[in-house]
Amino acid sequence: MKASYKKYSIILVLFVFIYGCGIKKYIPENKRLYTGASIEIKADSTVQKIPELKQDLSSVLSQQPNTKFLGMHLGLYYFYKNQQEKTNFLNRWLFKKFGQKPVYQSDINQLENKDILRNKLENYGFFYSSINATFKEKEKEASIIYRLKIPKPYKMATYKIDSMVSPIYEEVKNLTTSSPIKNDSRFDLGSLKLERQRLDTELKNKGYYNFNSEFLLFEADTNRYKSKKFDIFLKLKANVPKKATVPYQIKSINVYPNYNLNDSTDVKNNRFQEKTYHQDTVFFEPKYLDEFITLKEGDLFNPLTSKNTARKLSSIGVYKFVNIQYKEITDSLTNNLGSLEANIFLSPLTKRAIRAELQAVSKSNNFAGPELSLTYSNRNLFKGGETLNISTNIGYETQIFSSSSGLTSLELGLKGELVFPRVIAPFSINKDYFDYSIPKTKTSLSATYLNRSDLYTLLSGTGLFGYTWNANKYITYEFNPISVSYTRLSNTTDAFQEILDNNSYLESSFDQQFISGLTFSFTYNEMLSAAKEHQFYLQTTLDVAGNSISLFDKKANETNTFLGLEYAQYAKADLDVRYHYNFGSKKEQTIATRFFAGYGYAYGNSDVIPFVKQYYSGGPYSVRAFSTRSLGPGTYDGNNTDDDSSFFDKTGNVRLEANLEYRFPIYSILKGAVFADAGNVWNTVSNADFNDADGNVTDKFTSNFINELGMGAGFGLRVDVQGFVIRFDLAAPFHDPSLEEGKRWDFRADEPVLNFAIGYSF
Repeated sequence: MKASYKKYSIILVLFVFIYGCGIKKYIPENKRLYTGASIEIKADSTVQKIPELKQDLSSVLSQQPNTKFLGMHLGLYYFYKNQQEKTNFLNRWLFKKFGQKPVYQSDINQLENKDILRNKLENYGFFYSSINATFKEKEKEASIIYRLKIPKPYKMATYKIDSMVSPIYEEVKNLTTSSPIKNDSRFDLGSLKLERQRLDTELKNKGYYNFNSEFLLFEADTNRYKSKKFDIFLKLKANVPKKATVPYQIKSINVYPNYNLNDSTDVKNNRFQEKTYHQDTVFFEPKYLDEFITLKEGDLFNPLTSKNTARKLSSIGVYKFVNIQYKEITDSLTNNLGSLEANIFLSPLTKRAIRAELQAVSKSNNFAGPELSLTYSNRNLFKGGETLNISTNIGYETQIFSSSSGLTSLELGLKGELVFPRVIAPFSINKDYFDYSIPKTKTSLSATYLNRSDLYTLLSGTGLFGYTWNANKYITYEFNPISVSYTRLSNTTDAFQEILDNNSYLESSFDQQFISGLTFSFTYNEMLSAAKEHQFYLQTTLDVAGNSISLFDKKANETNTFLGLEYAQYAKADLDVRYHYNFGSKKEQTIATRFFAGYGYAYGNSDVIPFVKQYYSGGPYSVRAFSTRSLGPGTYDGNNTDDDSSFFDKTGNVRLEANLEYRFPIYSILKGAVFADAGNVWNTVSNADFNDADGNVTDKFTSNFINELGMGAGFGLRVDVQGFVIRFDLAAPFHDPSLEEGKRWDFRADEPVLNFAIGYSF
């Protein structure tokens, strides 16, 4: 199999080589293929950052050469093949998808490019530069060299404000004191444009509702200086309207909590906290809705405050559209102040909704089958923005492709969740802390019934009470002070009891049925900003259980129970760090990296952390060359056991993982990737049940952990439709820690693992 793999790889390389060669024979006799431009700069000694300047100048040239792939003109090859009288469907299709029309020497307009370069240099303050262009010709190819002689640049002596009407003159004068344009800075047209935009933004934030950056004009004057100096003057253009030179104040605020485009705005109204609420019947209680509106009567217009209000109202989860409109009160305009009426139109989502989801489930333990989920939502339940979600699911799985085919699994679940768009607590909280967005209080109860034929029945219930909020665009906090779960294992068969009897570690992880604690997570996420070149993601999670219960359990050391239930005590901390580097003309290529570290510590009543809280490695969101739960712990090899329940063993209280992936576009919504993963799980206290045949410890975390990482590499295809991603990854291991030392490094390309998943891996 490996020999065949290499043979096909060689054939593929030869195929690409043959297709990419032989371009020159297609170039017409009187033509030369344009291969690009180079820029040589001879500059005055005062000119700085010449390499950056050269790169910037190269990017503005009007004609760019044909692109290459692996050093070959594949696009040109498809073009020329398609021009032949006898062509075929494949060549026509390849030209349509990848072909490029040739760029010849005759297509290059030297005069145009020289004018572009000269204009760019003048925008940077390099006036009176000289530019020469020379073609460098070879057989069938030509390039061009632009030789630039750049003199000393013009530098600013003073930045002054020309006469303006009041009150805008005072505002602009104060704002220019913090300008990034400083004396002795080089003339830069781009910087002046940015300064206009900065002043426009700052003036808008100070109430200048009708102001526009186009009203500002910069004039440069060099008459006072013999050397290359200039004064810059900022002034208003002629005929700027009066209303653009005064700030505007919000005189009244109208809120329409149940607005429909087809409805009239002439409905009943009532005043609350200096706002007028228009609604015939109470759809949303003003006392609750008012918390989300940061606009205030008497304040100056501020677009940031307006955006903050819109963001908060949108995050309630009740409204489909939030539209804030301002209307000028024309008869109130004075020489110093204007007036606005703010109208907030809120269009609700459908109050009740039902969502059904049917999916096929395939797991690493060879269980597969359908799962149906139904969710009922009731929005604005108590007229305060509350959302009630009731969901139920039923899943049936059967075990296939294994020696124990015929095993079945039936899962039934019911969950109720109530979300309040505010803090519900027995104490007051400073609302200024939630200036960016509203906090949400979440409460939920759920129950699950799981029956594994010939193994066991598992009943579990969970209760949660907590808060989540965004501190800013990137930072999210989640704090759950109450997190309770109860698990009951029953109807265990003799076969499963034998598994537990032979693995004391696994048996202990199932013993403690009651978990009560708190969780806290911090997330910093720049991945939401798709246009950023560098994106960072950081999430830390802390999970602590058993401390509050132990305060009530006065006889904990004797009984280890609370209300007759054995409870768990542990602390668990996770760290997930990701970095994406986006590059290419449209930022469509990405180098994605990820590092995960997790540690769980059992203490007090617990010898091991509960099974549901333990770590596992392998799978479509982990080390993709290994199936889910098939990796570790440590160098343990449980894959050769005869029973199909060995997947229970593949857990630990320490987890380390690292991932590296290159993502690139293929065509339209089809994307590709190549990747490498590494990771494993371990135990800090060794379990004798994991010892090998010679009695050696295999699962313990030691300083030798790097040599015990499972590693793999592969490639993937993704269908990405506006952020909804269907992912297929094919990976093979090249370092398997379960093998004997000396045999672990082996790229098993003939034993790939196919991963199917929804969404990107990280």
